[in-house]
Amino acid sequence: MEQRIGVVGSGVMGSGVAQVFAQGGYDTVVVDVSEAQMRRTREKIRESLRFQKMMTGVAPRERAEVVLDRIHFTQEIEALAACSFVVENVTESWEIKQAVYEQLNKVCAKDCILGVNTSAISITRVAALVERPERVVGIHFMNPVPLKPMVEVIKGYHTTPETLQMTQDMLGTLGKQSVVVDDSVGFVTNRAMMIFVNEAIFMVQEQVASSEDIDILFKQCFGHKMGPLQTADLIGLDTILKSLDVLYEGYNDSKYRPCPLLKKMVDAGLHGMKSGQGFYSYN
Repeated sequence: MEQRIGVVGSGVMGSGVAQVFAQGGYDTVVVDVSEAQMRRTREKIRESLRFQKMMTGVAPRERAEVVLDRIHFTQEIEALAACSFVVENVTESWEIKQAVYEQLNKVCAKDCILGVNTSAISITRVAALVERPERVVGIHFMNPVPLKPMVEVIKGYHTTPETLQMTQDMLGTLGKQSVVVDDSVGFVTNRAMMIFVNEAIFMVQEQVASSEDIDILFKQCFGHKMGPLQTADLIGLDTILKSLDVLYEGYNDSKYRPCPLLKKMVDAGLHGMKSGQGFYSYN
């Protein structure tokens, strides 16, 4: 395929996004400020491909090295100039995203689509940072990206039907289904999910039940594959806290107030899977 895809940020989400695009046959450029993080991401993708058959029952069509050869890691954001589609995956911080999009506005081609992979931040607000807001669209991938078949696509105020269609067509080539929703802080998935995750943390704080028992009830009673506290650990407790802060600020509604226990765990560095300890131990 001739299209080149850009991926900004090589953390948990960025690594998954880079993997699915490379597996889809796209030449993929990954940009991150940390060379060490990019090295870890390369190995994480290799490991993900290695265990893909065990996780999905379907073996990758190509060897890991073939897929990895399509991914080019760099600290130079100018490498995105030749990309027709860029997916940004940096941390859920408005200040950090603002700085990134000011750079993307200078570097990316005028017809490049900018996909905002965010859990809660307004797509319309992000689009206001660039000269062509009609080319900005929300692309909320679910974690882990290679295993989740659905993507939430968010229409900002200026996002055109053409941008939406091109985005959905692109996702289709990756084997991803998509649903378009209007721009609203937290969109559909996180606006609802963050409430029950936060409430589950309140129940742990109040000793209503253990983390294990809360998750068992959600899985056995509702058929969820993961309980809310396992989900929080997977996403990252720091990301959960940032998302709740954005929702709280966006709606000025106390139902989104972060649980004090969540704040304490984040301050203690207990961020879930990525730190080795959250509501569960991953050592």
